Amino acid sequence: MQNKFINLKIKRQDGPNSPPWWEEFSIPYKPNMNVVSVLMEVRKNPVNAKGEKTNPVVWECNCLEEVCGACSMLINGMPRQACSALIDKIYEKTGFGKPIVLEPLTKFPVIRDLMVDRQVMFENLKKVKAWVPVDGSFPIGRGPRFPDREHRWAYIISRCMTCGCCMEACPNVNAKSKFIGPAAIAQVRLFNTHPIGEMHKEGRLDALMETGGIQECGNSQNCRKVCPKEIPLTTHIAAMNKETIKYSIRRWFTK
Repeated sequence: MQNKFINLKIKRQDGPNSPPWWEEFSIPYKPNMNVVSVLMEVRKNPVNAKGEKTNPVVWECNCLEEVCGACSMLINGMPRQACSALIDKIYEKTGFGKPIVLEPLTKFPVIRDLMVDRQVMFENLKKVKAWVPVDGSFPIGRGPRFPDREHRWAYIISRCMTCGCCMEACPNVNAKSKFIGPAAIAQVRLFNTHPIGEMHKEGRLDALMETGGIQECGNSQNCRKVCPKEIPLTTHIAAMNKETIKYSIRRWFTK
């Protein structure tokens, strides 16, 4: 593939209230590139495919090893991480030379170009109290043991990067819904299972039963398909659905 070029078609936007527009770039091909490295080449020399000088493309990244979740974007229509999207793998599916289309996630406000504001995900984690409360800063000794049979699947949930791919793929996350999304629901199961976190499990279940909670899930299964960490989100949503039903029945009989 000597002297060949990677063609990018990028949906750009100058600011949150600006109209979007498309711009194309042609970048010299190198083996083993990922989408982030191609965008870095654009940043080094921001000249579009027409040979016109332009502003560097704005996107977000941090760890570059699929841990932070910051570089989420739509790549050929699929929500994924730009750091783990290898150009060679993309061209295996599309054929070399076809434009690679990059767009910002659509379920979050656009800040600029490919960078979006995922603040709603962190607000949803606050709603469900996705943390283990510990009083004071003094040493309290070793905590209770986490049973291995639960620790194994709980660890997989803990790999969640809050990247937003699951919310992007979910049809129930839209402008007409307040659905908190699959990631927050899975985190409820993680912290309700934790030996210390389960002391506050009822508060988390109450949050799941509020407007926009677990009842908004339509079981489309999209979240499981696009999760970069392969978290079986629908399995955990089903488990929490069972728990909220049991909890609501207990609450009814103990009024």
